[in-house]
Amino acid sequence: MLAGGVGSRAAEPHDTLCRQTLTVYAGPSRQLAIDSYERKWLRHKDGFVVGAELSIPTAGPDDDGTEADYGYPTLSLGAKLSLNHDVTMRRTPDPAWGMAEMVDYDSRLGHFLTLYGAFDRPLLRCRRWQLAYTLRTGIAFGNHPYNPQTNVDNELIGSRLTIYVGLGLMASYQLSPRHELVGGVLYGHHSNGALARPNKGENHITPVVGIRSGLSHHNNSRPMHLAPRTSKNPRSSFPRHWYAMLRLGVGGKTLLEDWQQTQFRTPPGAPDYRTSHFRLYAAYSASADLICRYARRWASGIGTDVFYGTYYDHLPMPSSPTSPWSVGLALRHEAYYHQLSVDMSLGAYLFRRMGDHAREVEKPYYERIGLSYHFPRWGGLRVGFSIKAHLTKADLTEFVVGFPFWQGK
Repeated sequence: MLAGGVGSRAAEPHDTLCRQTLTVYAGPSRQLAIDSYERKWLRHKDGFVVGAELSIPTAGPDDDGTEADYGYPTLSLGAKLSLNHDVTMRRTPDPAWGMAEMVDYDSRLGHFLTLYGAFDRPLLRCRRWQLAYTLRTGIAFGNHPYNPQTNVDNELIGSRLTIYVGLGLMASYQLSPRHELVGGVLYGHHSNGALARPNKGENHITPVVGIRSGLSHHNNSRPMHLAPRTSKNPRSSFPRHWYAMLRLGVGGKTLLEDWQQTQFRTPPGAPDYRTSHFRLYAAYSASADLICRYARRWASGIGTDVFYGTYYDHLPMPSSPTSPWSVGLALRHEAYYHQLSVDMSLGAYLFRRMGDHAREVEKPYYERIGLSYHFPRWGGLRVGFSIKAHLTKADLTEFVVGFPFWQGK
């Protein structure tokens, strides 16, 4: 959440962007019911969040221009505790629930301990004030996931280990040379990435306030969030070029069809009635992309995706033929930060036969978002993970390896 700015004097040889800082923050959280289905059984929504972040200074004398392009951002490692003391769920009698019977207790979301990395980029700054957006991702451990005996109506989270994604808008005000007041609004999402069921995912919004403190002494009096001016402008020095990429992915998913069968179409007393055990199926993908990197930060292009699902012959009896293969055409966009990149795509299926349920609930388009790390010494080889979704609902999670095989002008 802390980012650098432009000061009024030239940089010293080793005058870095900012000091290492520690931020502590807290605030009430509110659970969001994202559709009418969830609103039927989400009863109470209030919780509380406390967290801490340790910032990592970024820009230095060897900066290649990336930090300047991003307006001198800040990287942080953080931990937060989400105390969902009053987030409860309970189904009431409804024909839509099928054979699922009402229970005599409220199910609870439970608490989350989340470890994450944060990227914070400034949008507006002056001598004492700064406004920045923050992007976060990490993993979380929850203490009260779905359980058919004791937590049967917690359809939000089905596993103890979850994936965390967050974003927000944060402001800071300089109180003294070593202390800042911070505040803003954060959105967070925990989900299983379709690796377990249930997988509705929990979404919350949190207004927070906190204090940021510098952990090291600085001789100059510049506020912590302001960076020195550099005499060169590295933004204009990046050469535009094209490249081609082959990506291979291997991942897994559980079937929504299995969840719905055991929840709503299995009679009470049956061994699989509202079970918590679901088979994890392998899923594979291959993509070929043609990308133009037109700035140090950004690249865009087009690609072809091929998916293979080993689960196709486990789908409920369809009224038309099924196939394990799906083919799509997608628009790509990548945001680079040194050796890291966020990969985003929006695709449309050219071919997909995954049964009646897929035709009813899936859209003819899909989204993919992932995070990759690049190895320049290995010809730009990249490794990372990706989540494929339909209208933000996770379809599968995969490990992805990318192989650049051509670069042009």
